[in-house]
Amino acid sequence: MPTQARPVVVRRVLCVLALGVLLLVGFVAGRASADQPHMVAARDHLRLAKAELQAADADKGGHRVKALERVNEAIAEVDRGIEFDRTH
Repeated sequence: MPTQARPVVVRRVLCVLALGVLLLVGFVAGRASADQPHMVAARDHLRLAKAELQAADADKGGHRVKALERVNEAIAEVDRGIEFDRTH
């Protein structure tokens, strides 16, 4: 009987650990977006703008490329702003 109970106990322990990890990841992810909702929303909009620019026709006299560069710079600045706020 004890040999049969061991796999069940191991399985339960692994399930509890997996649930704990999922809860922790969810908490951290929720905290990351909840502590700075406007910055996170701005970054999401910038990423959407980047995707639209990438999907656009390339022949725009170089302006699409420049816009992509600036959107990438803006995303990086928002990321730096979020990180700064978290550490200060």
